[in-house]
Amino acid sequence: MEEAKVMQAAPARTRTQSIAYVALTIAIMAVSAWITVPLGPIPFTLQMFAFTFAIVVLRPSEAIAATAGYLALGAIGVPVFSGMRGGIGVLVAGPTGGFLWGYFFGVAAAVGLLYLVRTRTNWDDAARRRSIDPAKRAAMSFGQKAVAFLRISGIELVAGVLFTGIAYACGCIQYMALANVDLATAFAVCCAPFVVLDFIKIVAAVACAQTVRTAL
Repeated sequence: MEEAKVMQAAPARTRTQSIAYVALTIAIMAVSAWITVPLGPIPFTLQMFAFTFAIVVLRPSEAIAATAGYLALGAIGVPVFSGMRGGIGVLVAGPTGGFLWGYFFGVAAAVGLLYLVRTRTNWDDAARRRSIDPAKRAAMSFGQKAVAFLRISGIELVAGVLFTGIAYACGCIQYMALANVDLATAFAVCCAPFVVLDFIKIVAAVACAQTVRTAL
């Protein structure tokens, strides 16, 4: 009953469809990791976009399953991590390993937040989208569209920020242990260069998720 309430605005899915969504999401996570721009020991990738997108679009169980599946494939050696790497060594001894663990904990926390909001409040993003007439939307200024976007998807942006914050924390902890540096140095290397770009990726992922859910 609770699961039905969470997905009240979406059509029912069969088990086969759910498995297909999870598999497709794992593929998207892998491709997003392969798009890499070296920025020191921590490269720039599109993973924050991919994981935030999964958090918003998928059911909680699907998002967690996709993340666990992605990490499991990488752990057994499939080259799905950044730089087309794989293996348990990347997770436990690589400079980006903490972020990978953080993705799992971050996804779990973010989908948990969305689950609580969707089942314990009257928040309904589909109803909010329908409340804005398409003709009126077309006539809106950029500022008005931004306000409407925040009204519809504000909690999803918060979930994306929560996910990213947990990934940052885990990434810093592992980098501190491996590089023997303090928190300030770890943050400067692992997080500071990416904060603005990652927030842009969160906003883009939530916006894309709106379009995909409407299509589905």
